[in-house]
Amino acid sequence: MVFEPKDVVRKLEFDKVLDLLSHEALTTMAAEMLAVLEPQTHFETIDASMRQAREYKLALEKNDRFPLQVFADIRPDLRMLEIDGYTLQTESFQNILRILLTVRDVFKYFASGPKKEIYPRLYDIIRPLQFDDGLIKAITAVFDEKGEIRPDASPELMRIRRDMQHKVRELDGRFRQIIQEYRAKGWLSDSPESFRNGRRVLSVPSEHKRKIRGIIHDESDTGRTAYIEPEGVIEINNDLFNLEHDERREIFRILRELSEQIRPYGPLLHTYFDTLIQFDCIQAKAKLALSMRANMPILKEQPLIGIRKGYHPLLWLKNKAMGRKTVPFDLRLNPENHILVLSGPNAGGKSVAMKSVGLLQLMVQSGLLVPVHELSEFGIFQKVFADIGDQQSLDDDLSTYSSRLQNARVFIEKADPKTLVIIDEMGSGTDPKPGGAIAESILQALHRKGVYAVITTHYSNLKVFAFRNPGILNANMHFDKDTLSPTYELKVGRPGSSYAFEIAAKSGLPKNIIDYARNRTGSETAVDDILIELQREKQELEEQLRSVSEKEQSLQKLIKTYDSMHSDLELKRKRHKLEQKEFELRQSANTSREVDKMIRQLKEEKNLEKAQQVSAKLREERVEKARQVDVINTEVVKLEESNAPAASGRPLQVGDFVRLRAGGATGRIETLRGNNAMVALGDLKVTVSVRELHPAAEPMKITNTVTTSDINSQAAFDAKIDLRGMSREEALRVLEKFVDNALLSNASLLRILHGKGDGVLRKTVKQKLREYGHNIATVYHPEAEQGGDGVTIVELA
Repeated sequence: MVFEPKDVVRKLEFDKVLDLLSHEALTTMAAEMLAVLEPQTHFETIDASMRQAREYKLALEKNDRFPLQVFADIRPDLRMLEIDGYTLQTESFQNILRILLTVRDVFKYFASGPKKEIYPRLYDIIRPLQFDDGLIKAITAVFDEKGEIRPDASPELMRIRRDMQHKVRELDGRFRQIIQEYRAKGWLSDSPESFRNGRRVLSVPSEHKRKIRGIIHDESDTGRTAYIEPEGVIEINNDLFNLEHDERREIFRILRELSEQIRPYGPLLHTYFDTLIQFDCIQAKAKLALSMRANMPILKEQPLIGIRKGYHPLLWLKNKAMGRKTVPFDLRLNPENHILVLSGPNAGGKSVAMKSVGLLQLMVQSGLLVPVHELSEFGIFQKVFADIGDQQSLDDDLSTYSSRLQNARVFIEKADPKTLVIIDEMGSGTDPKPGGAIAESILQALHRKGVYAVITTHYSNLKVFAFRNPGILNANMHFDKDTLSPTYELKVGRPGSSYAFEIAAKSGLPKNIIDYARNRTGSETAVDDILIELQREKQELEEQLRSVSEKEQSLQKLIKTYDSMHSDLELKRKRHKLEQKEFELRQSANTSREVDKMIRQLKEEKNLEKAQQVSAKLREERVEKARQVDVINTEVVKLEESNAPAASGRPLQVGDFVRLRAGGATGRIETLRGNNAMVALGDLKVTVSVRELHPAAEPMKITNTVTTSDINSQAAFDAKIDLRGMSREEALRVLEKFVDNALLSNASLLRILHGKGDGVLRKTVKQKLREYGHNIATVYHPEAEQGGDGVTIVELA
């Protein structure tokens, strides 16, 4: 991402967010990475990062503990391990083991239950990896739970330690004998035993040191006590010293072999380490999101800002700690309206709202969840430019206003439709008239560039310019005229006033001074008032037009739906009539044998005239029924052709529904070979010429349903579901499947847990349940102690 000037991150206070983020990391390695996190411009990268953070946040909310723990940096050890013959130290093996155990626990976490489906983006991180606990077994075969070398790490080590234990016991017995002997003679101190130079020695008063044969290892600082290794244990101590040397040599050999065993797995261990660092970064993002009540908005590839109930994250955290309320704001910038000119009184929240837009955008493109409603929308910008605060530079010999003009020049040169521009107090720093004119010219240039921008100002000419030019919106920070205090509410659609005279009066400035000032401003104040009124009327008119347009679209949809339903109903009626006539025709054919029998009887009775009358009447009835069948069949064909999708002149394809010209049967093309097609007519397949086929709509399916009750499936169905933490789209999909399964399982009572929050999921649940109509008997919330508004109970009909 391109920044102008280079300190945009600091001016928008993104560095403070990164500082909070790095403090949430478990390891210093992840903290260092997060401290230098940069906004990205690749959609898939941003989307994946945000979804990972959202899934980890969901796990935290559900108290579904992810098996991540503090671990050390093993990269220096892995670099040394690349050197042939290098032997790792005990601490290095313990650090590697901790990482292996953590990775193993992560694999176990996803192997238990439906974790792969609940957290698919987190599982994707380890999906390409394989884990074999062979390395864990190799290390734990050498080290015990305390991180010390196991006594049975090798047969030789077992022998050495067994001999050492034997020598220690021998030394203990010999030492006790010597102590008893010399204590009886009064040659020892009150604490007769000590250690010096790794040797077991006697504490002997200086006046008796010549009486005891042995080696003097040390004396006390006062010189009153000598530490003597008695002659009787020197050989035992020497043997013990040699065994300790053998032990160290054997341990080194074991560690060298273990290092050689692990050396080929250096790249894999590095991958495991990087994976855990990635999980640590994700958990830090999730914890920060929880602390600031952040969500994942809807991400778009093209530039767009659609903030709903957004907060400045740092302000929200500050107010939360002080127990104060933070006022959210709504703002939408799109290709039709891509610049916002924000005006209003000083200390009314203009700069905070403006900075919030820039900061939230940087957070989104860094893969962080943001404190906005989950239905908010954010696009991807390639550049972010900001002109905020005092730009004075003594080094470059620039005044504040000169620096602003220099920024404006750079913005106009480098900006494009994928640029977000943030400008605070546009045009300030010089004489208002020329300053306002230059600011208007700069605004015009940015508008022509198609940039997205949020600009704060007090200049009336910029408000008028925004009013007159499509694509630029006026907005204001609401000010309570009665209390003469800001409400910090962002109102889009109308410009704001500075309320300078009202604030001056409240501050106690003399009335004559304020009156004089009013007279001096004159028409300028009137222009502001007129502009505000015009903007109000314009906004009301646009809202009315939008309402009329929406109603007209709804009416058109209703008309189309009615026409379609009427056509379908007529087609079904004709088909039903056709089926009745065909049935009657078949019945008349089935009764022909009885009629023939009656005619034979009449002939036998010599009543030829009556037999001829009966035969003629039967023929007329059958001909009439056949004619009626043909007429109705023709009408059905016409209706189906009118309802069939337009062929657009394209040839018939496999899968198309067609009607046979001869007989009028409807079927589906299964194969096409040259000029012939195989058509499936129910269970019958016939091969006919393509010229004998006519495009048709999909025939009405008449199925005989058999209702069965599967006791096992009913028993397996869980009548409870938890939608908390899901987006609206996910919740709709999961809820639809849940209710469908409930109906199939003949369930009677459902419990849907959606949480209270801001009520979006609760409304979504009620909206979805309405679609099931008569299948739903009752929908209600339980008592407060059973969940209240956070739970919906559904009784199925």
